[in-house]
Amino acid sequence: MVVLAASIISKSGKALVSRQFVHMSRIRIEGYLAAFPKLIGTGKQHTYVETENVRYVYQPIESLYLLLVTNKQSNILEDLETLRLLSKLVPEYSYSLDEDGIGRTAFEILFAFDEVISLGHKENVTVAQVKQYCEMESHEERLHKLVLQSKINETKDVMKRKASEIDKSKIEKNRERGAFMALQSMGSGRFDSGYGSDTSLHGGSGSGNGSGLGLSNDVDSFSSKSKGRSSAAASAPPKGLGMQLGRTQKTNQFLESLKAEGEVIVEDVRAVIGQSKPAAPPPTDPVTVTIEEKLNVTLKRDGGVGSFDVQGTLSLQIINQDDGFIQVQIETGSNPGLLYKTHPNINKEMFSGENILALKDPNRPFPAGQAGDGVSLLKWRMQSADESLVPLSINCWPSVSGNETYVNLEYEAPTMFDLHNVVISIPLPALRGAPNVQQIDGEWRYDSRRSILEWSILLIDDSNRSGAMEFVIPAVDSSQLFPISVQFTATSTFSDLKVVNIAPLKDGDPPKFAQRTLLSTENYQVV
Repeated sequence: MVVLAASIISKSGKALVSRQFVHMSRIRIEGYLAAFPKLIGTGKQHTYVETENVRYVYQPIESLYLLLVTNKQSNILEDLETLRLLSKLVPEYSYSLDEDGIGRTAFEILFAFDEVISLGHKENVTVAQVKQYCEMESHEERLHKLVLQSKINETKDVMKRKASEIDKSKIEKNRERGAFMALQSMGSGRFDSGYGSDTSLHGGSGSGNGSGLGLSNDVDSFSSKSKGRSSAAASAPPKGLGMQLGRTQKTNQFLESLKAEGEVIVEDVRAVIGQSKPAAPPPTDPVTVTIEEKLNVTLKRDGGVGSFDVQGTLSLQIINQDDGFIQVQIETGSNPGLLYKTHPNINKEMFSGENILALKDPNRPFPAGQAGDGVSLLKWRMQSADESLVPLSINCWPSVSGNETYVNLEYEAPTMFDLHNVVISIPLPALRGAPNVQQIDGEWRYDSRRSILEWSILLIDDSNRSGAMEFVIPAVDSSQLFPISVQFTATSTFSDLKVVNIAPLKDGDPPKFAQRTLLSTENYQVV
């Protein structure tokens, strides 16, 4: 069986679509197709016509003919089977079986003919298989387009960021110019009063910084958020009116648009210099003991622990020097994986035998007035690969469906800790808008500048040891959703270390003391 050509022609012999499967000149195939209408007799029921050289096997399709041109040695039964298959495919690609409809879908019909006939011989295929072959998508091509679009979006974000920086610099220059011109127009008397006001403002700032003695670490578990805000507001210097003369309504609108995009706008630069995080309230007790542990954990996306490291410190802060003649009695937990290391000036025999932190020279007091958490007396470390020790596990299940990626996230927290202020940050490719969050236990926020989706849970305790989040984004590679970063704090530690008592070395009552305990994340990721 050799099919020379498969064609669709009008009843007048005009060729609409013709696919040749053997080498044949254009004049020859046009001659065959033009001669076909003259060979069909009226009133005959045959579906083939023979000439001296070729055989025509045809089927009427409304006002058109679907035609196979074969040699006379071909199997006519197989030719009829091929013709029936082609007659089923043509309506699948052309919704209107006329000259205009065939012309609009000519290439699709030709591609379908190529899947049915190869080098003049019929392929063993069905209509469904032909449609599948013609609609086949390239996964590599789709990934290439996604990467290209991601680069385009990233370039647009860089352009927006640069434009915002230029606008900010213009605003600052206009603000400084306006303030300078306002000072010039005030006159000598107004200028002197403004200078005195600025001097008193700096004096107030100095006293505020001096009273900021205390812990500098992040201590969300030590005080409530409202106290932290009021403390920061109390320590901030008052805003001068001179800095507001250059502001305009256009500037405020620009700042509001930046806030809407997720940009953090600082109103008074002088009030936040040197304050990267909220300061702890100043100690009120004569002696303050701070027990802090920091977590460095790397979890694998398929399960398992990549690295698990806990580093802890016990610090002592004393206000008055007279209260420094003390010994600290501690109680350690039952965790055998902890390795303790004392300060060189600490009596190691008393610590190893009686769990007492005391100086080697009993006539020397502990130093007083130390900034931050005070002086570190004891450090410990724990490393493990035991997955049961992980305080918070994150599972990410992305699945691609069509042009979308459905992402399901789950968290699980064992009963060993109650976690506060949990923030799970998922990196996303550059998006035109926020992701479609369909379900969440907690709250979410999308940072379009950094292209990060933040999942926030205020508290994880026995009421919500597990939770889930589901969102939809355009189709991406799953590797673009990692690494996932996690932040949280807790008021209990792995060491379960506690201060039992503080004993004075001199006569008198023991000083009052406060104990603060904090577990926080330093680097916690799912990779």
